[in-house]
Amino acid sequence: MRDYRSVADRVAADIEAGVLRPGDRLPPQRTFARQYGLANSTAIRVYQELARRGLTVGEVGRGTFVRAVPPAAAPALTEPAGGDRVDLELNYPVVPEQAALLAEGLGGLLRHDVLEHALRPVGAAGLPHAREAAADLLARGGWRPDPAHVLFAGNGRQALSAALTALAPPGARLGVEELTYPVIKAIAARLHVTPVPLAMDEEGLIPEAVAEAHSAAPLHAVYVQPTLHNPLSLTMPRARRERLAEVLLRSGIPAVEDAIWGFLRTDPPPLAALAPELTVLVDSLSKRIAPGLTVGYLAAPGSLTGDLGNALRSGGWGPMHVALAAATRWQQDGTAQTLVRAKRREAAVRQEIAARHLAGFAVRGDPHAYHCWWRLPRPWRADTFVAAAARHGIALAPAAAFTVGDSHAPNAVRLGLATPERDALARALTTLAGLARSAPDDLATD
Repeated sequence: MRDYRSVADRVAADIEAGVLRPGDRLPPQRTFARQYGLANSTAIRVYQELARRGLTVGEVGRGTFVRAVPPAAAPALTEPAGGDRVDLELNYPVVPEQAALLAEGLGGLLRHDVLEHALRPVGAAGLPHAREAAADLLARGGWRPDPAHVLFAGNGRQALSAALTALAPPGARLGVEELTYPVIKAIAARLHVTPVPLAMDEEGLIPEAVAEAHSAAPLHAVYVQPTLHNPLSLTMPRARRERLAEVLLRSGIPAVEDAIWGFLRTDPPPLAALAPELTVLVDSLSKRIAPGLTVGYLAAPGSLTGDLGNALRSGGWGPMHVALAAATRWQQDGTAQTLVRAKRREAAVRQEIAARHLAGFAVRGDPHAYHCWWRLPRPWRADTFVAAAARHGIALAPAAAFTVGDSHAPNAVRLGLATPERDALARALTTLAGLARSAPDDLATD
């Protein structure tokens, strides 16, 4: 019994048999040592071994718990993809302290009287204290929305759907950056709205392209990502935003401003600050907090809140009260701000990893972003490169996923840097760099 591995085997057997269940707390290490007649140093090694096997997880200040879900297996990058892969396609930032911070913030919500209230239905307008907290959450660049004009959705995609439903009737023309968030294309198709690709340059959407498209046939709305554009990682400078606002105001075109990644930068001010009469700013908690418990936000002109509220209700896109209550608590107690600071630091680290492992290639990123844009070297094509990466267990997003209409797809891929662990990210990027330096024909003989 004094061999720490045999003790760990015994605890593992109890977990396998269900004697110890997911979420059960193990005794403090000193108590465990007394129970098993071990030295304290041996008990420490037992707990380390259980954690190494992925059976337990330690939480600072709380103790050691039986793991609720098994850990993901480490990917084998040198072998064809099976069940495991390194995901550079989906992009959800997570920091190590995230779960502990969120759990602490949820403590007050679990009081039965508070939870009873949070389990009741809530409308798209939420409650006054939730709107105030949301206005603080959305504030940036010296701008803060009027809390009275904040509405809530179940998530960011539902908020986007409601905004387009309110602004663009079936058959409408929606101006969209020529490379854009793929979901917006799916939403437009479902609403029978035609996306109109608008030219971009190194500063983002070109305002004159909006005016030109509108003069050819009226645009009912424009969808734009001014901050940390997905997939290009561009942030539109203030002067460009001011020119775009002028065009929108002169033409009377409403805008849907996607600010999902905006929390990673504090400047410049959003388009909503420059054209407040026409801009619906959309945000969510999926990147800022976590995708599993999220809320969508719409900050809109007062003249549009009625139509947006009707769209949210008719689409069944209103918020879950529990999620909204949790989000409000995280904002009020500082948890949201702590996570934002941590995710900003982590973004810079991951961009540095990408810059180091892809040095010499045409990669565009931003120290604040969790994704970057890679123009592939010849003779690679995006589709064959994505297929080759998949053989090594790495998922990528090709440029074609982001193009609008019949626009030409650049020979590029988007790299999402948020999802893998740092070491797995570095290994994946090393593998991709090796692929890019080889010729596609070389792989055909493997």
